[in-house]
Amino acid sequence: MHREKIKINGDFIKLQDLLKFSGLCMTGGHAKIVIQNGEVELNGEVCTMRGKKLKNGDVVKFDGKEIEVVLV
Repeated sequence: MHREKIKINGDFIKLQDLLKFSGLCMTGGHAKIVIQNGEVELNGEVCTMRGKKLKNGDVVKFDGKEIEVVLV
């Protein structure tokens, strides 16, 4: 599976914001639903906390895609 790296300015990004920012979800509402439905993995485990703060190196999987957070 190809892992895309997404560069983020700041100390963290919330899970739902990453899904929207990366284009995996078109809206924040869609991101909220897929997270609450258990469709998103964070570092290999299902994560249902949409406000989860992601840090450098965290890996998110959703809809057959994998994204690594790179904080700059």
